[in-house]
Amino acid sequence: MWLSQTHRELRLAAVTGALLIVALLTTGGCANQPGANQSADGAKQEQPAKSGRLFSKVFETPVTLPEGTPIRVTIDQTLTSDGSRAGDSFAASLSTPLEVDGKIVIPRGAHAVGRVVGTKESGRLHAPAQLRITLASVEVGGKTYQLETNSISQSGKGHGKRNAEFIGGGAAAGALIGGLAGGGKGALIGAAAGAGAGTAGAAATGKKEISIPAESHLTFRLIAPVTITLKG
Repeated sequence: MWLSQTHRELRLAAVTGALLIVALLTTGGCANQPGANQSADGAKQEQPAKSGRLFSKVFETPVTLPEGTPIRVTIDQTLTSDGSRAGDSFAASLSTPLEVDGKIVIPRGAHAVGRVVGTKESGRLHAPAQLRITLASVEVGGKTYQLETNSISQSGKGHGKRNAEFIGGGAAAGALIGGLAGGGKGALIGAAAGAGAGTAGAAATGKKEISIPAESHLTFRLIAPVTITLKG
């Protein structure tokens, strides 16, 4: 009986030892396995972003301005018929924002560039001055958009009638002086002299240049559509 009890104790000890070995092996294996934040080679891995994290993204929306759209600007410099030349550019800025469906497409103050497309100095006797300009481009969001707009032109008023009166008046005064001085023949001479003096006076004073002053408010209209890209 003593041997039987000893046999049972030995068996229990063997089972306990086996269980202890299994437990040790299991614990060691888990310790060597890569963790949630560690790769198989031991390198630390970044945790994936949380589902609630917000990401910012820029969206671009194209908006087409149709033909006939008015663009109101204020010019930054004075333009004149005798000082400006065809091909000259001038600076301007939007005086009012341009909106489409309640959304601002071109903000107030946006930089614009205009171009002189034609000039003509005033003639001394009958040719009026001319000045013609157009809007060439506008800058929106750091990008420059080329524009095709109508041209705005100004022409000086013809002064032929005034010159005719000036010359006629000079002839009449010359005839009067000549008549007083020497009768009929003197009147003819005086008329010719007076007409010459009147013509010289008209030539000296007849030039009438035109100008568009700085800070003038002008409205151009598109003659071709343009697409502006809005970022938001």
